[in-house]
Amino acid sequence: MKKLLIAFSFCVAILSLSTSAQAGSAQLLLDARTGEVLASENPDALNHPASLTKMMTIYMVLDAIHAGKLSWDSPVPFSKYASARPPTKLRVKAGDSITVKEAVLAMIVLSANDVATAVGEKIGGSEEGFAALMTRKARSLGMLNTTFFNASGLPHDQQFTTARDMSTLGVALIRDFPKDYELFSTKSFAFRGRTINGHNNLMYRYKGMDGIKTGYTNASGFNLVSAVESKGRRVIGVVMGGRTAASRDRLMEKLIDANIKKASTGTQLVASHTTGVQMDLARLGDDIPVPASRQSAMAAVQGMAGATGVGTSDFAAAYAEGDLAPAAQPLTAAIPRVTPRANVGAGASVGGQGAQQASAASTTGERKWQIQIAAATSAQAAMDLLSDARDKVGAPLKNLDTYTEMVTRNGTTFYRARFTGFDTKDEARTVCDKLVRQRYDCVLMPARG
Repeated sequence: MKKLLIAFSFCVAILSLSTSAQAGSAQLLLDARTGEVLASENPDALNHPASLTKMMTIYMVLDAIHAGKLSWDSPVPFSKYASARPPTKLRVKAGDSITVKEAVLAMIVLSANDVATAVGEKIGGSEEGFAALMTRKARSLGMLNTTFFNASGLPHDQQFTTARDMSTLGVALIRDFPKDYELFSTKSFAFRGRTINGHNNLMYRYKGMDGIKTGYTNASGFNLVSAVESKGRRVIGVVMGGRTAASRDRLMEKLIDANIKKASTGTQLVASHTTGVQMDLARLGDDIPVPASRQSAMAAVQGMAGATGVGTSDFAAAYAEGDLAPAAQPLTAAIPRVTPRANVGAGASVGGQGAQQASAASTTGERKWQIQIAAATSAQAAMDLLSDARDKVGAPLKNLDTYTEMVTRNGTTFYRARFTGFDTKDEARTVCDKLVRQRYDCVLMPARG
């Protein structure tokens, strides 16, 4: 039987997926006050987000502002890489900079790819690092089937989302930043003597629509997330994979018209559907686990859920809660780390070079750090993942012990896959960096004595 890797995050696609996946049609209308899905079609189908990605980039900016790490006047410098991103773009030269406020407006109104990349580099140190932060934030919001690889939404064959996840993000933007969200209704803005006009045409003519974002690439088709408030009702609509911008807009209009009266009235928005790990920018990267390969199979996750009756949130429980300490990112480096909570686990086994008879030899004494790369549904699958990682990374993992630990959550058994035997946190972090470069994700944590 095919081994199933159950990964908490980065649920992307099976390895046999074509690298040029065609856009699939999907739609969803969400009652933002109750979280009820009022209408949907293929809400969990994987699709490329295109520029809907910038919704999360903007969320990260607003999060940084409210955490005191950025201000609206903070400079956003442009590297050669950012400046060279393909259109649509603001055309800022390398070495120049704009303000955070200008950057947010450029992403909302113009959907500027160069600006999104520059923002990613500003917050994450690199666009790749920022994309990892975006995905972690997505998980904390309850976006379980979304993986980001860039800040702009430019084509990437493994960057996927779903209509359901995009509706979750739409609610989060309105709920978490109600005043700042008003920027999403901006139709144009002035930039260095130019007037930059937007192209969210449906928003300009549909009564009560006050955002959010359009998106298009050849792979994604025409995407749209729209927010409407009418007579006390607040709904979020998502249409993905449209054939043309006009047909996409018509579909959104019909979706809202036919279903908005089903929505509840009130003033409060639905609470965040978190995965059990609370996050904010001050703790990004500190307490949320990430899986082995970014190519972990979405189909495997769905298959496991169907076979066992557990959902993705149950898979998250296979990871230790609160004992994780990945490397800090540029904007969070000065933030004190959260004190780890004790983790209760059972069924540990250790193997590899210089294999030990018991886990204590690898987790006590001078060997004070370990790293986790995944949780699997069998001990053998966990060991296979560790072996694969060792083969790909080579020397840095050669003399480390492999360590699996059985945990049971909600009646389902998982096996944590870990390398143990690091003398220092820096040593563990260096190996984590090497794993990330090989398209693994890695969480470092103190060994338990």
